[in-house]
Amino acid sequence: MPSKYDTSRINKGIKVADLKVYEEDKIWSRYSNDKVDIGEELARVIRSLSRCLPLKKDLRALSLGSSDEPQFRILETAFRGGLYLLDVEKEALDIIKERAKRQRTGHVTAILGDYNRIFQNPLKTLNFLKGKLDGKRMNLVTLHHSLYYCYEIMWLSVLTNIYRNILAAKGAIHVVLMAAEDEDPNTTTWLYNHFVGKFFGYRNNQDLRKFKRDLGACPAFKDARILLRTNRVHFFVDDFEKFMAVIWMILLYPAVHKYTPEQKEEITRFVYNRFWKKKRPLVQAQDHLVIYKGLGLKGII
Repeated sequence: MPSKYDTSRINKGIKVADLKVYEEDKIWSRYSNDKVDIGEELARVIRSLSRCLPLKKDLRALSLGSSDEPQFRILETAFRGGLYLLDVEKEALDIIKERAKRQRTGHVTAILGDYNRIFQNPLKTLNFLKGKLDGKRMNLVTLHHSLYYCYEIMWLSVLTNIYRNILAAKGAIHVVLMAAEDEDPNTTTWLYNHFVGKFFGYRNNQDLRKFKRDLGACPAFKDARILLRTNRVHFFVDDFEKFMAVIWMILLYPAVHKYTPEQKEEITRFVYNRFWKKKRPLVQAQDHLVIYKGLGLKGII
């Protein structure tokens, strides 16, 4: 029988499901090495760009859906020609606006909007370039954990429009997602596939490995250099409410999946007993997909 302490913790773990995504992501960022991993791979991409572009050139970047994340510091310093942050979360953009004003980083622009609606259509993409990006193409576009909120069937059209109409002649697109397949029950991928499969009847089809093959077969990317790397990150926090906040973010509640109260309780009890009570870290296999344009083989590391 669970103790009153256990029951209280589980009830709080259920209630925390109503946090905003950017609040959940702050917990994940603080207590995992996810952003360290992204920062290291992002630095690799920036280094490749720097090797192929003049040192005096002010680089420009567009970040989709990750405006208030820690890698903002890297992007802000590396892309002095203009850093544009597009996000659907007004609260996250408000933080950036306040910081940009306080720290006098006038090259940073916060844009409220949904990239799904903008980049599905070439004309809307070009209008966004002219109206929001000052008509200037980007040397880097990042989608760090952003493609979760785009149906996999639409990925190719979104990335094609970005590649053709937003990316400069020499540039890169950096995409990060958790791996679509993993048989280890201690991983975010297993958790997602297990509970979404059980409650909704399908598994994660957001597979960057498969998408890499699709890009390689697409004429729009015939001159691109496409690379993929997989790393493993770890998360644990000695606070069950914070731990569960991250679980709800991973299980895409409520933006994608609407779990019933009974389903939320089952998920919370499982996580409590398997992970938090045993102080076992949650592991994430993380895929990094990079699409290089116009750099050639010698410039890429």
